[in-house]
Amino acid sequence: MSPYRTHWSSRPTVELTLVAAVPNPQASVVVVGSANVDLVAATPRHPLPGETLIGTDFHEYPGGKGLNQAVAAARAGARTAFICAVGDDDAGRFLHSIASGEGLDLSGVHIAQNEPTGRALILVDDLGENSIIVVPGSNAACPPATNIGPSDVVLAQLEVPISAVAVSFIAAREAGAMTILNPAPAAELSAELLSLCDILIPNEHEIELLGGVSKLQEAGVKTVIVTRGAAGIDIYHEGIGQRLPSFHVTPVDTTGAGDAFCGSLAASLTAGHELNDACLRALAGGALATTTHGAVPSLPFQDEIESLIAASS
Repeated sequence: MSPYRTHWSSRPTVELTLVAAVPNPQASVVVVGSANVDLVAATPRHPLPGETLIGTDFHEYPGGKGLNQAVAAARAGARTAFICAVGDDDAGRFLHSIASGEGLDLSGVHIAQNEPTGRALILVDDLGENSIIVVPGSNAACPPATNIGPSDVVLAQLEVPISAVAVSFIAAREAGAMTILNPAPAAELSAELLSLCDILIPNEHEIELLGGVSKLQEAGVKTVIVTRGAAGIDIYHEGIGQRLPSFHVTPVDTTGAGDAFCGSLAASLTAGHELNDACLRALAGGALATTTHGAVPSLPFQDEIESLIAASS
């Protein structure tokens, strides 16, 4: 039997009363993560093993879970610093230009001399569902975050070395900052790292690989938010499980939706919103990201998030 009392909301606005946030002008989102060039091919369906299909479209986009989440946080209104590593190549300069144009603090970017910038090979079918292969490249040289303030939110993923994430979270804990880990792609996590996580955001596949919610919270994770695509999210916090459904949109490409959720959540928490309010805004951000092709191009701005929430009230 689950140790959580559960309440499953039928609409995202039923249980949530939005309250005015109390922003801290000194607070920032600090993202430690990957930066890739996404090579995206559109195809009617995903190929079977050994099968060749004719694609219908191809694009190159800026991406990587770290860059996506950093841009999502910035567009959602947060001051955002991005810690990453890119190669000394055209792709790295392209990503640096994109990140700079989004207003990110890039003082923590490392230029890897002996590794190419990371790539992600992405297939998107006619239903908007994707499959992804990541070639890390320079992401293996991602440094940890060290310049962290007590009001910051530190957000990380697992497309960079776990050691960089762990050192960043130790620094965050010492500073009194909040930590959020999106454990993607799924990997075995040490009890020490889990104990440093205030919020863990796995998807429905990753939560199974990690052993379930109870195991994670026994290890010290304070809040677990399981993302379930179009079905919404399950929040497990202080002994209560709650489901919040997603917003209704017409998806064309789900690439980056989870990253939009994570970045929007971090931005909302930095702005002073309570957890449920922040999750509502993150759900809106994730839903909007499915309505445009590409990862970074699809990430919504703060006014778009607020408009979707208002239209759904």
